[in-house]
Amino acid sequence: MILPRWTAYVALAVIAILFATAIPRRSKEADPHAARAARETGHVDLPESEYPRMVVIGIDGLDPDILRDVMRRFPDRMKNFQRLADAGGGVMDLGTSTPPQSPVAWSNFITGRHPGGHGIYDFIHRDKKIYRAIASTVVSEDGHDRDIPLTPFKLPVGGSSEPNRTGKAFWTMMMDKDVPADLYRVPINFPVEPSKGVSFSGMMTPALDSAYGQYTVYTTNPPAEKAGLSSRFRTVRVSGGAVRTQLDGPMNVLRDGNPTASVPLTAYLDKEANAAIIEVGSERLVMEPGQFSTFVRVSFDLLPAGAMSLDGIVCFYLRSISPEFELYASPVNFDPTNPVEPVSLPEDAAAKMVEEIGLVFTQGMAEDVNALKSEALTDAEFMHQANLVHRERIRILDYALDRYTAKKEGGLLFFYVSSVDLAMHMMWRHQDPQHPFYDPAIAKQDSSSWSGRDGTTWEDVVDDLYLRMDPILGKVLDRVGDDTTVMVMSDHGFAPYRRKFSLNTWLLENGYLKLKEGVTKELPEGDPKRTDVILEEAVDWSETRAYGIGFNGLYLNLAGREAEGIVKPGAEADALLKELKTQLELIIDQGQQVVLSADLASVVFAGGARLDDAPDIVVGYNSGYGNSDEATQGRIPHDVLTDNVGGTFNGSHLMHPSVVSGTLLVNRRVTVEDPRLEDLTTSILDAYDVPADPAMTGRPVLLHQ
Repeated sequence: MILPRWTAYVALAVIAILFATAIPRRSKEADPHAARAARETGHVDLPESEYPRMVVIGIDGLDPDILRDVMRRFPDRMKNFQRLADAGGGVMDLGTSTPPQSPVAWSNFITGRHPGGHGIYDFIHRDKKIYRAIASTVVSEDGHDRDIPLTPFKLPVGGSSEPNRTGKAFWTMMMDKDVPADLYRVPINFPVEPSKGVSFSGMMTPALDSAYGQYTVYTTNPPAEKAGLSSRFRTVRVSGGAVRTQLDGPMNVLRDGNPTASVPLTAYLDKEANAAIIEVGSERLVMEPGQFSTFVRVSFDLLPAGAMSLDGIVCFYLRSISPEFELYASPVNFDPTNPVEPVSLPEDAAAKMVEEIGLVFTQGMAEDVNALKSEALTDAEFMHQANLVHRERIRILDYALDRYTAKKEGGLLFFYVSSVDLAMHMMWRHQDPQHPFYDPAIAKQDSSSWSGRDGTTWEDVVDDLYLRMDPILGKVLDRVGDDTTVMVMSDHGFAPYRRKFSLNTWLLENGYLKLKEGVTKELPEGDPKRTDVILEEAVDWSETRAYGIGFNGLYLNLAGREAEGIVKPGAEADALLKELKTQLELIIDQGQQVVLSADLASVVFAGGARLDDAPDIVVGYNSGYGNSDEATQGRIPHDVLTDNVGGTFNGSHLMHPSVVSGTLLVNRRVTVEDPRLEDLTTSILDAYDVPADPAMTGRPVLLHQ
């Protein structure tokens, strides 16, 4: 898969540093000190506002059925959700996107359009010229390098990386009408779009070291299956009571070959004290085994003598110093006080927040699911790392509420919470004995140090994730008063993911896809001779009619559209789509329908200006099923259906939207029984008398005060 062209961001940042040295002007904002005092005393006395006040809490992955169940079983721990439900229409199902993937669903919310209008159909799109998986949210153009004679350096020239989404963000429409809005970590808000207020980037914001961020584990005894196979496990040795290695950062786009920039990393071990001093760059930490560190700043030189550098932040987890040394380093994030690319607008808003609450994660997905997938962290360690993110979000929420309640203008506050979604993706199996990856030995381990509840185990993890949301809602309700519209919404729900279906393998075995002479599908997982079999390299396109790329996408090899298309548009394509839809919906596994509905793009995205970019079929899986990671990336695994075991998502929402509805609670009357994500967009605009764009598909559904 081609990731977002992170080198383009680095190159553009380097050019900006070369030709601009101005410091961003400090933005004007309300003094939050009085609001902070009110928070500490519990006193609520909001200033009369020019615009109605509305607070929207976006909790990624909050499922309405699970929420109702947790509220019923833990009434004393879910009082704030009950309070909000009683003030409005209860816990409502919220129609999600087709497909219900976060970039798609949040783009629906941001633009008020369905995917046919905004053009984001999946986490992963395909490059129809070369049949390759590419990132969906950006469109990148390569630049070129200009060599600097007689030196090993070069100057990147040109290149770009632009958002792929069509349609204005609703808060920019509000800004055009002078309506204030503060937005904290809205997903897919990178590059950051401005508001009349502050706007912070969220999901899809890259790390400094790569597009999605890469952890590193330094160890004297790497797992055998990892050694030599993953650059993220780095073998080190102890010499003279110290470990000397390096922390890798971004590619150095100013040097021939784009080598990785790095800084020295040294760990001084004191086995008697059972502690270590971690020295990275010019920073020093004292750590004990089992401890996560705070963030430290690091600076990566791109030119000699510090003539140009890029700044980042990193944190560590010291697992052990004896008998083996093991140290986890997080992905290197942007330093929010001096980022490569803005992570807030105004640009200094992030630095001002850091002055109040300390350094924070800036990468889009801060919970390190990749470290858990590859067993760099255990389940318990991952949840404690996720807890650092959760506690950080609470600090940001306090800051956001201080700022918002001090403002006399009123307006909108949007605040995003990631904790439920990413943890449920990885931890679902522990509360699901039917899951093939359920392990009672792990599920029954004590989790009380994470949950804060005596006697809990990882079998209780979903309950505890939901219980942890109630104080967040209570904090908002207590701070903003009864006259403020308060909404809790989610982009989608959640379901088990027990069996992996490989779409490309099914297409191969049913005659819709053909491999080149002498090429076979991949060998079974675990076979030492197995190698990746990738569409772009392995397929005979002259005899292939359909292929799959993305979590839910199926494409025809359409003549005149795909580079080597053979299916004629019109009657031939229509007949093939009808046949594929029928055959996919007939697949049965262990008595269950695998594909609940294979939806035709021409139907579900009808009227959309970006319909031509859509997959021809959106494969909507039943609860318990999903496209395998391998097939999603454009590979052809050995088996059509296998148990979902090993390091991957075990809870999911990459299914048919009817299986994983989102959630809506609001302390106002909702005027329809079937609200959808796009309806919330137009309802927010309607609350501030901002006209909706004609391309929006949502309806105003909130009764005016």
